[in-house]
Amino acid sequence: MAASFVNLDRNTPMLLPPDLRDWVGDDDLVHFVIEACERLPLEAFRVNHRGSGSAQMPPHMMLALLVFSYCNGIFSSRKIERATYRDVAVRYLTADTHPDHDTICKFRRENKAAISAAFIDILELARSLGLLKLGKVSTDGTHIKTDAPIDQNVTYDRAIELRQRLQADIAELMVEAEKADVEGQDDQSLPDEIARREALKSKMDQAIAELESRDAKRREQAQKDHEAKVKARKAREKSTGKKPPGKSPKPPGTIEEIASASNEQCNLTDPDARVMRKNTRHLVDAI
Repeated sequence: MAASFVNLDRNTPMLLPPDLRDWVGDDDLVHFVIEACERLPLEAFRVNHRGSGSAQMPPHMMLALLVFSYCNGIFSSRKIERATYRDVAVRYLTADTHPDHDTICKFRRENKAAISAAFIDILELARSLGLLKLGKVSTDGTHIKTDAPIDQNVTYDRAIELRQRLQADIAELMVEAEKADVEGQDDQSLPDEIARREALKSKMDQAIAELESRDAKRREQAQKDHEAKVKARKAREKSTGKKPPGKSPKPPGTIEEIASASNEQCNLTDPDARVMRKNTRHLVDAI
């Protein structure tokens, strides 16, 4: 009996426009972040009040995008931009708009102090509501020793300590975000020359052809080595009159068997590159 699979069709467009609200649960953290950011004043953020030039992204949305992304461990502006396409919650947050990484990075750098202050206010609001974790960010102040239960009112000194701890944590997050943008690390980005699907397919075809060529050459060399061994064995038998000890040389396998045994790899960007081992724990690409 043939197996039955769900039909997957990535090429046919949706007949009706999707409602992003149906894709994000009511208990999703994104709802809290949006509401918390919408309540903050705009005065602290840099805004083009003249209205000239292209329309600017709303500061409340940009703030919510950064807060939500940082709480989920996404610091690189490029990865945040990609999340506006990939992550349904982020897509809902941005109302299906997609600020590019330059816009995201510029907003963070121009409003660093305002973002840090707003982030602390949001974390304190989360803590007051009993949200001890906001994504990956702790809001319960567990780094500070205390005898008071976490669900009880805190003293003024305790509140100051918690706020100072939050300030230090937010400063670390901002440093991490700046570092991610400066280094430009993006482990999910394909090189430009293979970014398009057509180019990717072409590059993969080239890689397969390159591997097949290498395996064919290896098979040819293996055949020559085998013939040389057979010839030497016959010459020895003829000169001594005795059959040489040991088994006769084994003929080389097929190209497929050689390819499987070699575990050969081909770099999609540079076919001449090879994986080389610097030490027992580190591998690098080198020519």
